[in-house]
Amino acid sequence: MLQVNKPTSEINRDFAEADGSPSQTLTSYLEIVRRQFPTMVAIVSACVILALLYLFTAAPQFTSTASMVIDTRKVQLFQQQSVLGDIAVDSATVETQVEILKSENISLAVIRDLHLIDDPEFTGAGGGLIGAVAGLLSAGHASSEFEQTRKALGLFEKNRTVKRLGLTYVMEIAYTSKDPAKAARIANAIADAYIVDQLEAKYQATRRASVWLQDRIKELRTQASAAQKAVVDFKTANNIVDTGGRLMNEQQLAEVNSQLIMAHAATAEAKARMDRISDILKQEIPDASVADALKNDTIVKLRGQYVDMASKESIWAMKYGSDHLAAVNLRRQMAEIKKNIIDELKRIQESYKSDYDIAVTREESIKSSLANAVSESQLTNQAQIQLRELESNAQSYQAMYDNFLQRYMESVQQQSFPITEARVISAATTPLVKSYPKSLIVLAASLFGGLMLAFGAAMARELTDKVFRTTSQVEEQLGANCIAILPALGAVSTAAGLSEKMLGGKLGRKNNPEPDLLRYVVNNPLSRFSEAVRSVKVAVDLNSIVRENRVLATTSTLPNEGKSTLSTNLAQLMAHGGARVILVDADLRNPSLSRALVPDANIGLVDVVAQKVRLEDALVVDPETKLSILPAGTTSKLLHTNEILASKAMHALVTQLRSQFDYVVLDMPPMAPVVDVRVTSSFVDSYVFVVEWGRTKIDVVRHNLRGSPELQDKLLGVVLNKADTKALARYESYHGRYYYQKYYARYGYLE
Repeated sequence: MLQVNKPTSEINRDFAEADGSPSQTLTSYLEIVRRQFPTMVAIVSACVILALLYLFTAAPQFTSTASMVIDTRKVQLFQQQSVLGDIAVDSATVETQVEILKSENISLAVIRDLHLIDDPEFTGAGGGLIGAVAGLLSAGHASSEFEQTRKALGLFEKNRTVKRLGLTYVMEIAYTSKDPAKAARIANAIADAYIVDQLEAKYQATRRASVWLQDRIKELRTQASAAQKAVVDFKTANNIVDTGGRLMNEQQLAEVNSQLIMAHAATAEAKARMDRISDILKQEIPDASVADALKNDTIVKLRGQYVDMASKESIWAMKYGSDHLAAVNLRRQMAEIKKNIIDELKRIQESYKSDYDIAVTREESIKSSLANAVSESQLTNQAQIQLRELESNAQSYQAMYDNFLQRYMESVQQQSFPITEARVISAATTPLVKSYPKSLIVLAASLFGGLMLAFGAAMARELTDKVFRTTSQVEEQLGANCIAILPALGAVSTAAGLSEKMLGGKLGRKNNPEPDLLRYVVNNPLSRFSEAVRSVKVAVDLNSIVRENRVLATTSTLPNEGKSTLSTNLAQLMAHGGARVILVDADLRNPSLSRALVPDANIGLVDVVAQKVRLEDALVVDPETKLSILPAGTTSKLLHTNEILASKAMHALVTQLRSQFDYVVLDMPPMAPVVDVRVTSSFVDSYVFVVEWGRTKIDVVRHNLRGSPELQDKLLGVVLNKADTKALARYESYHGRYYYQKYYARYGYLE
């Protein structure tokens, strides 16, 4: 039965998707490359050719590079802090200097120093298509100096590159120009302009800072002296004595606070002991688990006696009963011992209570002392706050005065000796090799881009390729065997007198554009096409072992797929081999086979079925192969051809042909346009389904077969016709010309 599990045709790559292994996936991609190899080669070649044209036409440009470093180690002679405050040289600082190098100030300085507004390369008059267009647009309008400068600035910034090298302090300045010497000159000029700009900026900043510092130092000197005098006067007025940075009442308050903390801890400990002994006394049998009880010899001895008597009482009570006199005496003694233990614990409780009372009294005394100290401290708090404020002001004014005085001295030195952290470590030189375009990079990019584009195009072609090209496709998509692949036949060169071999004029060339194709197996018996037709006959004969297989019908999905060519050549091959074969043109809608083989026939199948003529009168016999041909007859006025093929007379005719011939080959109409094929399943033994290689859509074939289950049951196999053997080798290498050409070349047959 027909298998239609897959919605679309995807050539062999379904295996890789189902398996999912990397090796299978790689194999599927390699298969795609092999199938689409000519297309991919054409795309890659076009990309490489475009790249070569670009390399030959593009004007070469040269890039010269200068290197600068921001040196964090200043010259030893001038190693002092900057009056403006030196900023630590970090990543952000280096990036800031890169942006300064890119600024318009540096660029305009270079343009002025080198007079670049007079250079044709910067005015747009340097030739080329862009320069010519710019000249036409600006014709009749004289540019001002400002416009020329801005135009030169735009071109300058476009060709200039400034970047930081990795995470280092080195900055690379590159300039690209058509003149290598000019590129080196401009790169060095950028570095020099940057250094001059840095020196000028530092000199101006230092000079302005020195003037401001002089006035500020005088003001700070007066403020520092007044603040120190105010501190001394305040201490004298409030009798404040400083002992190692702290006041005396502060030290006393700290000591009393420490004593209060210790007293509070002792009180808590005493109360805990007292509460514990009180809880023990509330128990029916006191458990003397406090430390003093465990160390008390009396309690330990009494507890031992109590345990011993309790053991004896338990024994006597078990033997003689709890009312026995001995047991009663033992319980009385146990009660006495318990009373003694409780009395001893109460004595310990009284001792704990006494300790607790003492601790509470001591804590209250210390709290009173702390309150007195706090009261005394509060009296001096306001004065202390004012004193600290005065001291802070005095220290601030003094520190500011010292700092500004030092800065002023440094500014005087820097004004005489301005320095900069940047210096040139590698001056730009005239480049010897062009930097643009880079031939290897352009070619590599074109090759890579071409490969990507070619692979994309190949994938697109694969995804949109919904036709049959391989035997495995036929087996997967249709669930049928592909019994042969017939190669496409071009212009067939045969003997000039071929038409005379046909039946006395009845099998002539009139109205038949390709009569040689219909006798190809006879004229070229050792060709690859003939071998493919033989494989169809072998399939027919092998199938005859299972069931009777004498009435064969060839059909296709659409017209012009080559079913008539196959049926004729198959019949010619069988007849040429000595079998009794009849070829019946059952395509009553379009009897192209009759027009090609017997164009002058007036009677045929229609007349025989209608019993207007005898079968023997309608047959035409090929004198060379003895093939009997039954043309369709006059069919132009027939409306219901399917009724004719389904009639009892047609069944009777086929039965008669079975008895007279070894093989009956029916050339049926295509399935898509008409339904005639479906009504023949009752008297046809096997169907051969012809599909045009690389042209017929998979979904069309699958739809027609799915709608004809009676044909599927008798489907002998599928024949792929008109296959391009060169292209077929890319899909299934074992079907390509490589494995056939040496053998067929010996006999002069190679399609």
